[in-house]
Amino acid sequence: MSTSSATPGTPPPAVPSPELAAAGPAEGTAPAPGGPPGRLGTLGPVGLVLAGGVSVQFGGALAVTLMPRAGALGVVTLRLLVAAVVLLLVCRPRLRGHSRADWGTVAAFGVTMAGMNGLFYQAVDRIPMGPAVTLEVLGPLALSVLASRRAVNVVWAALALAGVFLLGGGDFDGLDTAGVAFALGAGAMWAAYIVFSARTGRRFPQADGLALAMAVGAVLFLPLGVAESGAKLLDPVTLALGAAVALLSSVLPYTLELLALRRLPASTFAVLMSLEPALAALAGFLVLDQALSAPQAAAVALVVAASMGAVRTQAGRRRGAVAQG
Repeated sequence: MSTSSATPGTPPPAVPSPELAAAGPAEGTAPAPGGPPGRLGTLGPVGLVLAGGVSVQFGGALAVTLMPRAGALGVVTLRLLVAAVVLLLVCRPRLRGHSRADWGTVAAFGVTMAGMNGLFYQAVDRIPMGPAVTLEVLGPLALSVLASRRAVNVVWAALALAGVFLLGGGDFDGLDTAGVAFALGAGAMWAAYIVFSARTGRRFPQADGLALAMAVGAVLFLPLGVAESGAKLLDPVTLALGAAVALLSSVLPYTLELLALRRLPASTFAVLMSLEPALAALAGFLVLDQALSAPQAAAVALVVAASMGAVRTQAGRRRGAVAQG
């Protein structure tokens, strides 16, 4: 899972980081004042983004190991609750002075966040992480391709479809059908998440909208988690592991990526985020012993290439528009 660096009001270039789209004005697309960063300055934010991506995917792998104790819905509940508490304490968002439309946007953002997380964890409960994230990424990728009118995006769409074909071996007999459906549903919710997160970022300062939406998602999911896991959620070990998942999958990557975006161009950030399926496959292999077959590894590579291509195409289009203006 991961979290948009797109300019507010425009579709994201490809595979953004979900939590970042609500950061509002803090979403930098240019180096910090004082001139362009040197070599170490460039490597610094890139390292932060990669560290955030690794944190997200290894947090997801940890969540899979927690599912036998708390269930998929219980894990999502713990992740959203802990992340909401941390973000509310850190951001301390102002509750007064917002319009009904502001609160409606936050509510929609929270619903899509809860849906995205819930569907994704249902998917990784049934299929390996690498294929799950690869299928999920198709949502933001489709949004980017559809939002662009350039013919070259047909190439990126074709690459992604070829990757999906390889991932399922032609008929998806090797993957649980329900798991595939949940992953695709999570991708659709991710695309909706990107739209509402950008709107939230325009209406709320800094990460206030994210904190409030996280709280909405946690409240919505709490009855589902309690219904599935009940008192298991109060087990000290389960709580500790759930807190670790929240910190690794939400709080830590959000912080690292927000710091990186102050000095890293948004297009570069989005290219790096396109590596998420590969990072997920690595986390699944190292933590869960989920080895990919050769066709599945090729599928992940094709989807990553398609995502990177869509990002670079969108970035080139924006640079051209700026030059003409």
